[in-house]
Amino acid sequence: MAINFEKKFISHCNIKNLELNPNQIFLVKYLENYYKENFKNFFLNFFSKKNSKKGFYLYGDVGVGKTMILDFFFNLVDKKKHRLHFNEFMLNFHDFVHKNKDKNNEENLITFFVKDLKSKFSLIFLDEFQVTNIVDAMILGKLFQEIFSQNIKVIVTSNTKISDLYKEGLQRDQFKPFIQIMQEKSIEHELIIEDDYRKNKDNQKQRYFYPLNQETNFKINKFFRIITKNKRLSTKVLNIKGRNFEIKNFYEGISRFNFDELCDQNLGAEDYLKIAEKSNFIIIENIPKFNDINSNQQQRFITLIDVIYDKNSAVAVTAEQSLEKLTSSKSLEKPFKRTISRLFELTSKDFKYETRIL
Repeated sequence: MAINFEKKFISHCNIKNLELNPNQIFLVKYLENYYKENFKNFFLNFFSKKNSKKGFYLYGDVGVGKTMILDFFFNLVDKKKHRLHFNEFMLNFHDFVHKNKDKNNEENLITFFVKDLKSKFSLIFLDEFQVTNIVDAMILGKLFQEIFSQNIKVIVTSNTKISDLYKEGLQRDQFKPFIQIMQEKSIEHELIIEDDYRKNKDNQKQRYFYPLNQETNFKINKFFRIITKNKRLSTKVLNIKGRNFEIKNFYEGISRFNFDELCDQNLGAEDYLKIAEKSNFIIIENIPKFNDINSNQQQRFITLIDVIYDKNSAVAVTAEQSLEKLTSSKSLEKPFKRTISRLFELTSKDFKYETRIL
């Protein structure tokens, strides 16, 4: 029986108490066509035409519902599928290369990595696609060329259109083959909505405390006592590729950090992933004002919130400024809008976080 994507989406929005938007409904219909062409047309799939669009690249401003809609689509598709944050996907690739680097050259490793993907999945959803370092930039062209040649379908969300990816990056000319591949092999669609839906769901920020003063300190400590009642304090030691990272305040899945512990050190997506996997609830205290001087710490904070959001952990924070007025360095203004939008949701009393067995 054929799936009526529009009806399913309207029902989904009603259940979730989300406001329906005509641009989102149009996108859902567009995704339905992509689904029919790639998963329901046997003739097209069997002969795998070179010009068929195996990718769906969805971009737009923060908070317009990109992840929500592709999650909806992903959950409808009855195929071998895998959903993960783009950072996690690249970490998996680099881990694979590291483990097998003595056996093969780089091109063979890409082929073996993609063939392993192909054996497990026919659809991959990569959330928050962004290219910020030269190592990833140099490898993505060959990697995605192989992914598409193996007829793996890829759906992607990003805040940036394909042609603007890695725009100011080093040696960008060597990144251009990836841009060409993505434009040739993907449907590119921009989702435009006037308002940030995360800010318009009557979210009352129950877990965002500011400014940094004695009253805020009292509030966060009171909140912490409530959520950790009858929980045992321990030190959780995480082993990350031979390095130990200590969560010094760990209460059976609730982790408490000072901002400096997470963002002043040389930590990255891999470290934050391990922390989020072990934490149902994360408290981050003393978030500063961001500017051009502490932009490195801000970049780590952006990555941290992306990982926490993707792993569906809840957050409580204390900060120097209100969420609406949280400042940014000039170079990170655009990605930081996404961070602020996600903090609105993560700190809301209505946010339904995942309770994992740890």
